[in-house]
Amino acid sequence: MLNKKIPLTQLALLLTIASSSAQMKDTTALNEVIINQNRLQIPFSKQSKNIQILTQEDIQRLPNRSINELLTNIPGVDVRQRGPFGSQADISIDGGSFEQTAILLNGVKITDPQSAHHNMNLPVPLEAIERIEIIRGPAARIFGINTLTGAINIVTKKIESNQISAQVYGGSSFKDNEQTKTGKYYGKGVQLGAQFNTGQTNHGLYFGHEDSNGQRYNTASNNNKLYYDGTYQPNESNQIKANFGYIDNQFGANGYYAAPTDKEAYEQVKTAFTSIQSKHQLNKDLSISPRISNRYNEDEYWYLGKSTSRGRSKHYSNVFGAEVNAALEQHYGTFGLGLESRFERINSTAIGSHSRENYGGYLEFKTEAIAKLMLNAGAYVNYNSKFGWQVFPGLDLGYNMTEHWKFVLSAGSAQRIPSFTDLYTNQTANIGNPDLTSENAYQIESGVKYLSERIVAQVSYFHRKITDFIDWQKTEGGATEGAVIPWKPSNIGKNTVDGINTSFRYQLSDPTASTKYYTTISYNYLNPKTTINDGMHSKYAIENLRHQVILNFTLNHKNWMLTTANRFNERISYKSYFIADIRAAYQFSELNVFADIQNIFDKSYIEAAAVPMPGRWFSLGAKYKFNY
Repeated sequence: MLNKKIPLTQLALLLTIASSSAQMKDTTALNEVIINQNRLQIPFSKQSKNIQILTQEDIQRLPNRSINELLTNIPGVDVRQRGPFGSQADISIDGGSFEQTAILLNGVKITDPQSAHHNMNLPVPLEAIERIEIIRGPAARIFGINTLTGAINIVTKKIESNQISAQVYGGSSFKDNEQTKTGKYYGKGVQLGAQFNTGQTNHGLYFGHEDSNGQRYNTASNNNKLYYDGTYQPNESNQIKANFGYIDNQFGANGYYAAPTDKEAYEQVKTAFTSIQSKHQLNKDLSISPRISNRYNEDEYWYLGKSTSRGRSKHYSNVFGAEVNAALEQHYGTFGLGLESRFERINSTAIGSHSRENYGGYLEFKTEAIAKLMLNAGAYVNYNSKFGWQVFPGLDLGYNMTEHWKFVLSAGSAQRIPSFTDLYTNQTANIGNPDLTSENAYQIESGVKYLSERIVAQVSYFHRKITDFIDWQKTEGGATEGAVIPWKPSNIGKNTVDGINTSFRYQLSDPTASTKYYTTISYNYLNPKTTINDGMHSKYAIENLRHQVILNFTLNHKNWMLTTANRFNERISYKSYFIADIRAAYQFSELNVFADIQNIFDKSYIEAAAVPMPGRWFSLGAKYKFNY
């Protein structure tokens, strides 16, 4: 099949350009990464769940401008961008919908209760990220509600030095601007950062600005970002961490939600969030970690453009969360305990004024008391003011067959509570359904992993079943001329997905060599089955991936670096496409200069709605870091 989609000459060109996994650094270091699952800390090498990691080194060398674009390099992650340059994207995992994946920052949920379309409206700069963890499969036992198909946790880096940084970049497709009839399509950005470390305290403050006149009519974007991350650690037993972020994101929304009649549509999204969390080692066996957080969001949408108030809607939402987690270590294993509460409210011209409360409790146990076996089992109990009580158990099991080979088995369950848009929206083209019930899922996955100094490989199979699956549907035809048939959500029944995940990462050269080569390849296959009644259109149920192939290569020689990032996606409802990006960079002491070409072969493709993504795009940039 791939031979039909990807010309062999193009594939051969990419394979000869360079070699390295843009998704990994030295696998020994990767295996030592500690995955902090709120209550229990488990090294990557001992994980029995299907977890992918994008490291800080990977982030710096990939030819991407935003977190959205970075996630396209992760196996199993489906990024469906309505807007390029980070303006708007829906993120899902292993065939789920964009509302079934939770987004977290340092373990704190920042998921949007309005519709999840703005989950990725994040001001966190790439320079501040230590790594991105992708936990695949139902994760209620770890992160609570709305983790039906998995979770994406963005972990910010620990500040260890005093540093000033600056980055500028600009790029263009060199195609004529059809909106102004003059000039070319372009995009540019600047980011400034300052880090301070005084021993017990450290602080990071970042400001970013990006703007573009788009890649086609009415797709211009303009956003400003501010982010602060600080830590106070008076001693080894106590730590307090705080962060704050704000983003003002404006963009032309041509074809985003109601094509073809929304050609002049425009949207502005403002998001502010803050969290304070701490960790206290009370004694050698007991630790406790409380946290509080708040996320505020404003979303204003002009269906007919900003020149008229007709078709204008505005939404204000706020989420306050409080959580406490604890871990108790015993000689036979470790207990994890946790409680959380979440208060959501919205005031909207199209949705109305609503609020709801959520309370949850966790209990899990991890042990390695049996030789070669790691067992992690537990349950999450949840109460929601609208949907009542539910219990979600889970189990992870790993057996070390040899020094390098490991058998893994994971089974879990989770739920997705309908968004405020699902329940209450009242627009011409979209009508909510207040009688919806929450989606519930269970999944079982098994496979084998191979880990050594230079190789990380795995193959697994999973089966997931969702009951009370929610989809937006409408009838085909039947309306009088000029009338609009609205989309309406309903619990259409069962949704099942069978999938195969494979990945192979190999460091071709010695880790100490001056010239280093890495390579990675992953393949994911999904076979979804969803009930769609005859005569009905589905809005989301048939848009997931069926085949996904990712090939990333990097060559590092002294101060030079060459990286290619390549992906092939075939969706159930869209044409398949193959996208290749490349970055060349050179390090001059504190200055790094780079050149990117995205979509080398100038492919035309759509990821979501009716929004053609950019063709070939050229960028130049520079990063400067000064330690003092």
